[in-house]
Amino acid sequence: MIYRGIVRRVVIYTALLVALNVVLLAVRAGGERKVGGVHPVRGGIVFDVGGRGDKSFNDSAYRGLDRAVRELGVEAEYIEPGEGSDRESGIRLLAAGGFDLIIGVGFIFSDDLYNIAKEYPRTHFACVDYAKFDEKGFVVPPPNMVAIKFREEEGSFLVGALAALVSKTKAVGFVGGMDIPLIHKFEAGFRAGARRVCPDCRVMVGYAGVTGDAFKNPAKGKELALAQYAAGADVIFHAAGTTGLGVFEAARETTKYAIGVDADQWNEAPGRVLTSMTKQVDVSVFETARRVRDGGWQGGVQQFGLREKAVDYVYDEHNVALIGSAVRDRVEALRKEIIDGKIKVPER
Repeated sequence: MIYRGIVRRVVIYTALLVALNVVLLAVRAGGERKVGGVHPVRGGIVFDVGGRGDKSFNDSAYRGLDRAVRELGVEAEYIEPGEGSDRESGIRLLAAGGFDLIIGVGFIFSDDLYNIAKEYPRTHFACVDYAKFDEKGFVVPPPNMVAIKFREEEGSFLVGALAALVSKTKAVGFVGGMDIPLIHKFEAGFRAGARRVCPDCRVMVGYAGVTGDAFKNPAKGKELALAQYAAGADVIFHAAGTTGLGVFEAARETTKYAIGVDADQWNEAPGRVLTSMTKQVDVSVFETARRVRDGGWQGGVQQFGLREKAVDYVYDEHNVALIGSAVRDRVEALRKEIIDGKIKVPER
């Protein structure tokens, strides 16, 4: 990681924009490298709730653009906003600064990115987990914007099956962050996977809240997890941002198991993390930056799932003894059935 200072910016727009006085944390990365003799691509990320250091979704996005800095010569800036309008201000800061690619990490950016992309048609925008809807349904983004969407339910199906196969109590749990359709996909896939291999298994479900704060409340995550463990669950899958850190704490205290999300979260509770359902946000961010640099931009919706190797679960030297070869073989057979279209994983 390359840091070049913490910058506090006051953004003042001219007659067309209202004055914006926003304190933002911006980390400048990358050098003055040039790509193919032309001015290097400038890319900026505005992080989601929880910010850098969530050891999950935001950190994965950071790794993707940081890789683009190292391998593609991209110049990058990272903005960690506060609450509410700070997110829009962060996007506008980068757009007014002439950045070539602006990425919002999380569905919460959908409306702002959609509107600002229409104001800056020559700038490339990307929204991870884009989810803009109106009374007619899903709203397709403008051509200078890409909606990066994942089939989270497919990866969740695999860890649901894995959890049920490992469980000794025939009871597993799910802790979600914000109670919204996006997180319902994780729940639905997890439930379907568990029931596929253990029809009589119980699946307990709890959500931390209905606002963005539900993704950054470890105390609530611990409370929900302890309740599920006390009710008989011996494996809990979280899709809750930093709220999930509380799930890991509960797993350590009860000597039961947790399943991480978005990135390999083994280090949060070594020996207590059965696996993690990984979501390759870093790959999608890197590929988006590469397309901007190489002139291969294509707006619209891009879907990533098991077939594209964009969602998966961790199986390595850390957890191989926890899972075992028989469980691994069963889960891998389910993977093939999903990719071949023999299993249709529900989204809700």
